[in-house]
Amino acid sequence: MTNEPTFWVRDIPIYGDVILSPMAGFSDVPYRALCRAFGSAMNYTEFVPVDSLQGKRNPLWNRLNKKPDEHPIVFQIFGNDAHMILRGAQRILELGPDIIDINMGCSTRKVSGRGAGVGMMIQPKLVAETFRLLTKHLPVPITGKIRLGWDDERRNFIEIARIIEDNGASLVALHGRTKEQKYNHEADWDAIAELKQAVRIPVIGNGDVRKPADIDAMKAHTGCDAVMVGRAAVGNPWIFARKDRDELTVREIGDTVRLHLREMLAYYGDPDGLVLFRKHLRRYFSGYAVKALMRPMLVTEDAAEFEALLQKLERELEPEEG
Repeated sequence: MTNEPTFWVRDIPIYGDVILSPMAGFSDVPYRALCRAFGSAMNYTEFVPVDSLQGKRNPLWNRLNKKPDEHPIVFQIFGNDAHMILRGAQRILELGPDIIDINMGCSTRKVSGRGAGVGMMIQPKLVAETFRLLTKHLPVPITGKIRLGWDDERRNFIEIARIIEDNGASLVALHGRTKEQKYNHEADWDAIAELKQAVRIPVIGNGDVRKPADIDAMKAHTGCDAVMVGRAAVGNPWIFARKDRDELTVREIGDTVRLHLREMLAYYGDPDGLVLFRKHLRRYFSGYAVKALMRPMLVTEDAAEFEALLQKLERELEPEEG
């Protein structure tokens, strides 16, 4: 971390240029804490449908949980009605977000098919109304995460970014693929560069950043203010420290597994934290031939037994010299 901010989101300083992307099922409180420890400059919650923010509190509100010292924290929400989005955003102010982000990038049919997520991008008037209302009535900065557009024929990311900027947005993040491309095809870094030239607000680039060298390559290619890492960060928090996963020792991987598991147990409790940790474990040891060794680790619900099995796995992969 440097003394000078890398960039600002309106009046909020951001120290650093690599950010964990919001990911449903992954960017929860424990993993955000881990990635922040390795250098993620700004944390996004998992996205929350504004429908769930209208009435009594329900389990989806838990996605907006945060640590007391977790700053800057971005609450990400989505919907398809500007006034409902505003009401939902107003309700969550009491939880203390530093920034509220509107998801306009989710490509799943369940979200985009009803005009939310990337489905907002084909409704420019809805986008304008949403940002106009939120920036007028809320005290925190409002940002947006978008894609290139619905498909190659409707690549309207410049138009949408200018609309949200003109209606008070403080930052835009761009995933360099269309809705139809989902996570296939090469991310279009040229489009991120084009967007950076088209708006005055900060731009975060997203797409095909898989290793530390890609961070600087994207920044050099696009001029973006920061780089967002999503799927490549799962099981690889070291990318935020610009440390190549291939250079890690087995012990370094094991120690990070322990740190992550401690965060999971502290947040979800025992054994729930251990059970939920299973989806991360395979990713930590991807590239190693440990399927048989890992099998008992994926079924145990006892933290002490898990630690013993982890130690055994470490010895098998990296025997101590006599």
